[in-house]
Amino acid sequence: MSQALTRRTLASAALALAAVVVLPAATAGARPLDVPPARHTAARQEVRAQVRTAFDLPGDRVYPEGIAADPRTGDLYIGSYETGAVYRAVPGHPAARIFLPSGADGRTTANGLKVDRAGRLWVIDSTTGVAVYDLRDRRLIARFDVRGRATRFVNDLAFTPDGSAYLTDSYRGVVYRVTPAQLARAAAHGGRAELTAAYDLTGVLPPVPAGIVTLNGIVADPSGRYLLTVDMTAGTLYRVEVATGSIRQVALAGGDMEHGDGLEMRGRTLWVVHNATNAISRWEVGDGGRSARRERVITDPALQVPTTMVHSGGRLLVVRSQFDKGGPMGQGTPQPFTVAEVDGI
Repeated sequence: MSQALTRRTLASAALALAAVVVLPAATAGARPLDVPPARHTAARQEVRAQVRTAFDLPGDRVYPEGIAADPRTGDLYIGSYETGAVYRAVPGHPAARIFLPSGADGRTTANGLKVDRAGRLWVIDSTTGVAVYDLRDRRLIARFDVRGRATRFVNDLAFTPDGSAYLTDSYRGVVYRVTPAQLARAAAHGGRAELTAAYDLTGVLPPVPAGIVTLNGIVADPSGRYLLTVDMTAGTLYRVEVATGSIRQVALAGGDMEHGDGLEMRGRTLWVVHNATNAISRWEVGDGGRSARRERVITDPALQVPTTMVHSGGRLLVVRSQFDKGGPMGQGTPQPFTVAEVDGI
C-alpha cells in the first residue's frame, strides 16, 4: 500500500477487506505438518436469542470496538474506534459517560480494552500500542509502543494468571507480551517502553496481501498454559503454548471462525463474535485446547456488526460497532450507539 495513505484509511481498508475477502487454499508449507485441517463444516446449530439494549453511548461518531469489565465494581469500559475516547458504564444507569476523552495522551483510536486484577485499565491504540491507566485516579501508568514498524495493527489482549498481558498484531501476525516486571520497570522509568513480540505466527498463518487483518481476538486458558487466537480472514483458530512457544492450528468441528473478532473464554467454553455476519458462536474446547466443537450459533441483524463481548454481572454484553453505517466498513447514517445484552448463547 502507498505510504501516503493515512492511518484511518489503512485501518478502514483492512477492516473492510477482511470482511469480504475469500482466501485461496493455503500454500504448501504454510503450516506445520502436525497441524490438523482448518475446517470441518457441518450444519449450523442455529438458535433463537434475545438482543436488547443494555445502555447507550453518547455521541454520533462513537463506533465502539472494545469492552472491558472491572470485576471488583461491575463497571464497564468501552473504547471508541473513531475518536479514541473511553466511556464508563455504571450498573443500573442507562447511559455511559466519558471516562477518558478523545485525544487523551495522544490517543486517536481505542480498540482492545481489558481491566486487570490490580484495577488497571489497558487501552489499545491500534496504530501505536497500549496504554495502562490506574482506574482510581485515571492516571496514565505506562505506555508500550511498537517501535520501528511502519505497518502495525495492535488489536486485542488477554491476561494469564501470572498477570502478563498478551496482545495480537493483525498486520504482523505476532503476539506481544508485557509482564508485570516490565510494567513495573516502565512505570518507574518515565512510563514509556517498547512493545516486543513474544510469539511469531507468520509461519503457520496462510499468506494474505499486505494490510489484511489476520490475528484478532485472543484469550488465555484459565490455567495460563496456553493462548487461543483467531485468524478472522481464514476462519481458523490457533493454540500457543505459553511456556514453549509451540504453535498449532486448532481442529474445528461443526463450523469455522470466519470474521471472528472478539473472543471470550470461561472454563472449556469459548465464545466467538463474528463481526461482518452479525453472529455469535459458542464452542466447547477439548484436548487441552487442541480441538473445539461448535455447539450453537446465533445470527441477528440487531447485533449491528458486533466486535466483542464480555460477561459481567450475569449478563452477556456485546459491542454494536455499526462499522457498516458510515464507519470503517461502509457508508450511511448510524443509529444511536449502544451496547447490547444477549440471551440464549
